[in-house]
Amino acid sequence: MADTAETIVRVEGLRKSFGDLEVLKDINFSVKRGEVVTIIGSSGSGKSTLLRCINLLEEPDAGHVWFEGKDLTDLSTNVDKLRQDIGMVFQSFNLFANKNVLDNCTLAPVTLKRMSKAEAEKVAMGHLESVGLADFAHADVRRLSGGQRQRVAIARALCMDPTVMLFDEPTSALDPEIVGEVLEVMRQLAQQGMTMVVVTHEMAFAREVSDRVVFMDKGVILEQGAPAQVFGHPKEARTREFLARYLND
Repeated sequence: MADTAETIVRVEGLRKSFGDLEVLKDINFSVKRGEVVTIIGSSGSGKSTLLRCINLLEEPDAGHVWFEGKDLTDLSTNVDKLRQDIGMVFQSFNLFANKNVLDNCTLAPVTLKRMSKAEAEKVAMGHLESVGLADFAHADVRRLSGGQRQRVAIARALCMDPTVMLFDEPTSALDPEIVGEVLEVMRQLAQQGMTMVVVTHEMAFAREVSDRVVFMDKGVILEQGAPAQVFGHPKEARTREFLARYLND
């Protein structure tokens, strides 16, 4: 990853509370084009809230989120338009249960990008092929396994041709034996140069696929760096404690 690469996402002075609980405390964070950033940390450390603030699914209390040079927190910004370029994959799939696989993938391109149904279906079939689900295009999503549903969710996000993909613990709702099929799709995306921000508990994935690992603890970014540095030579005692617990598991 070249240092001169264009910054796609920049977060400055981000704060977020829920009632009396301060979940994010003055977060500063950026992601460059083509970079894969994984965010690790204990449950409740603020990882998912940070991710959801990047596309304003959660509204920050203070600070700024810049996406491709535009401030999403500026009231004059058309957030819905910019959000079309930010793919999001959720822990719980969030597919439309009343639509088949192909219709899940074509709804947003047809509705938001004014793509013809035929063109949207052609694009969708290409992405379903890439996640190994072209044969399931007309299947009822309710009949799919969790791993298949999550791969449909990834294909659906890719159908909007996003600039960046956000993954919020995409494997945590899956049975252990099918986690690998979703991580493999994410590995392929990383190899293709997709800009990705991944909140995950999958330490092997973070170590092998990331350009940068961010460790969050109690609402702050405590440490970040290349995987070899964070995993091999963590500077902070809290990072060492967290990793020791996970790597021993």
